[in-house]
Amino acid sequence: MNKSTFLIPVVVVALVGVLSSVFIVDEREKALVLQFGRVVAVKEDPGLAFKLPLIQEVVRYDDRILSRDVDPIEITPSDDRRLVVDAFARYRISDVEDFREAVGVGGIRTAEIQLDRILRSQLRAVLGSVSSNDILSTDRAVLMDRIATLARNEGRQLGLEIIDVRLKRTDLPAQNLDATFARMRAEREREAADEIARGEEAAQRIRAQADRTVVELVSDSTRQAEIVRGEADARRNNIFAQAFGQDPEFFEFYRSLTAYSRALQGNNSTMVLSPDSEFFDYLKADTGRQ
Repeated sequence: MNKSTFLIPVVVVALVGVLSSVFIVDEREKALVLQFGRVVAVKEDPGLAFKLPLIQEVVRYDDRILSRDVDPIEITPSDDRRLVVDAFARYRISDVEDFREAVGVGGIRTAEIQLDRILRSQLRAVLGSVSSNDILSTDRAVLMDRIATLARNEGRQLGLEIIDVRLKRTDLPAQNLDATFARMRAEREREAADEIARGEEAAQRIRAQADRTVVELVSDSTRQAEIVRGEADARRNNIFAQAFGQDPEFFEFYRSLTAYSRALQGNNSTMVLSPDSEFFDYLKADTGRQ
């Protein structure tokens, strides 16, 4: 047998040993080198790193900022008005050794379970000490900072850095929504009834003012018409008086014709008079009275 028969297996074993002792740390992660479950090295800088083959193993953890949504929880503020709060947190693994010691082989999944417990506890503690109006107001950023600070202190024990905590949604419990909507509807209906009542009152005032204006205008118009009519009658009587004074006979003739015109209207007018009545004096002869 030649030397190549023994050299090739040796080279292969050496190559496998070298490859299994080299690993790459990505810039988005941190790595721990474990030997029999104990941390022997921490690799945080990206690039090539080495470990003992077969004896040591590498555990990698995400070094990016992570997000965790907390399941909605029901809280009771100081005014006993229950609310359902939906929150989320942003965090990162700051100390991989403490993180490994706190969560063991559970990794991120175990860490998120403990993080949920921390966030729920601090949400209930902080939001339960203020009124619901404070929670629903635009100034609740102060409350979020308090929650983040308290949660941050507990998160350090897990090797986590809690960067921020925010509320996504704040609602009333489902059983309270119908009562709240009914109360809001009743309030709006009361406001609508008040507006309708004020409108009716204003309409009545306007109608009364319009009726008063109509009466005043009609009364004034009637008064002016009576004045004009009286003046016209006076002028007419004056004209008749002047005409009667200038020619009494013509005036009497004119008045007789006017009386005939008013008395003999229609096609079948019948009058019963005494033969010596003066009513038809001007119809008895062609000229004057006989």
